[in-house]
Amino acid sequence: MDLPFDYRARPPGPRLAPFVESVWFARGTVPYASEHVAPTGASVAIVVLGAPLVQTPWGGVPTTSQTGLFIGPHDRPVRNAPSGETYAVGIVTTPVGSPACFGVQPRRLRGRVVELASVWPAAEALRSELLALEAAGPEAQLDHVLDTLTAHLVPPLAGLHRCARAVAAVTADPTRSIAEIADELGISHGHLDREFARHVGLTPRMLSRILRMQRLLATVDTRNGTPWADAAAALGWYDQAHLIRDFRRHTGVTPSRYIAAQRAVFGDLEPGQGAGFVPELPDPGR
Repeated sequence: MDLPFDYRARPPGPRLAPFVESVWFARGTVPYASEHVAPTGASVAIVVLGAPLVQTPWGGVPTTSQTGLFIGPHDRPVRNAPSGETYAVGIVTTPVGSPACFGVQPRRLRGRVVELASVWPAAEALRSELLALEAAGPEAQLDHVLDTLTAHLVPPLAGLHRCARAVAAVTADPTRSIAEIADELGISHGHLDREFARHVGLTPRMLSRILRMQRLLATVDTRNGTPWADAAAALGWYDQAHLIRDFRRHTGVTPSRYIAAQRAVFGDLEPGQGAGFVPELPDPGR
């Protein structure tokens, strides 16, 4: 993949690790008008430092911002449409990280995109500070984001530890029975659903479906082909038809359309590269 695009991601330190999956820097121009970005089970905060970004949740209305966007947890793809050169810094939470990082109850923002400052007031000052650090380079900007997150951590909500254990169990094996996980934690399935609603903003079943699809996308081979039937069986789908249905729900396109889009824009990729990103191509039926 040889695009004029500087993308780099940084894992958090130990204090942030329970709440932050990564922070990233992105600057450059993509050779397409928009893309679908598959869900990860997390919330994402984007500090816009350059041209406005337009983000559209599945079935929702576009939100355009020159300063920052907050994407709540979702189980369908979000459409990203840069209006020019992308220049932004992002924060990807863990599934339970949104309340501690931003003081946000994720369930009220599920499937929504809103202005970042409306849910995280610290974003306004952070944006100014990141622009002032531009000459110091992306790594200095990422350092500053991590320092800011650490300084603004909110005390975890009651019950977070148990919910985090449940998330870890689903992550370790997305095909595992949710009822079995609840029983292992000593709570009912309904109680676990309520804890997920509070801390994650998705149901355990939604998260397991998202994580199963992430595992699948990490194995998709755009060069040599993917044995879909074997993948369906290994990851707990009843048959290939069910896999294709969930694939389309997760990415917005069929497996063949996904591979065609990645080949057309990215060329030959190693399995897992570009996983979950679907550049939009012209509709072949038009």
